[in-house]
Amino acid sequence: MSFTIKMLTGKIKTVTGLHIGSGNSEMHIGGTDNPVIKNGSEPYIPGSSLKGKLRSLLCLYTGDANSEIVAKLFGVSADDKTNKAELIKTTRLSFWDCFITEEWRKNIIDKQAGFTEVKMENTIDRATGTSNNLRNTERVIPETEFDFKLTLKVFDDEDVLPVVLGTMKLLEMDSLGGSGSRGYGKIKFIDLKIDDTDIQGDFDAVKPFEKRFI
Repeated sequence: MSFTIKMLTGKIKTVTGLHIGSGNSEMHIGGTDNPVIKNGSEPYIPGSSLKGKLRSLLCLYTGDANSEIVAKLFGVSADDKTNKAELIKTTRLSFWDCFITEEWRKNIIDKQAGFTEVKMENTIDRATGTSNNLRNTERVIPETEFDFKLTLKVFDDEDVLPVVLGTMKLLEMDSLGGSGSRGYGKIKFIDLKIDDTDIQGDFDAVKPFEKRFI
């Protein structure tokens, strides 16, 4: 059995404000009650957030959360009672956390600006038409760029890259993080390469609902 590891790299650029919560709901003086996850003082995109959203989108696209291609790319859950766990020994995709690019960091420092913004959010009581539950939500500002990387294990010259790119295109069409239905979390992938070979054109040409990728 032949085996190799390919590296898919590029950038994730936020189109709208992005909120991936830190899980810390404690309100601090001068802070926000709904902060984004950070590495030190800088926001980042956890690999687990990318993996979870891409997996859920591929499940929707195939119409089968337990399909072999989903298991092959993302792994098999511990409670899966099928024989896929025996058939698929190795998960093909490994995700990396995505940190702010050096170029964007320098841009923010030069402008003496911040990496995030705070947006006021509330909910409307449909029975009374009044607003309630006012809260501050922290968001990564639009145009922020993160370094993106994942590794793809390939066995016997199998070609699952089209499925990976197709699923990434679904994410561009949907949203990442919280409050996607409110317009948060619109992103795009740029400068994509596979082992230093430019594939951005191939990715841009993907149209999942005109030509199925699986």
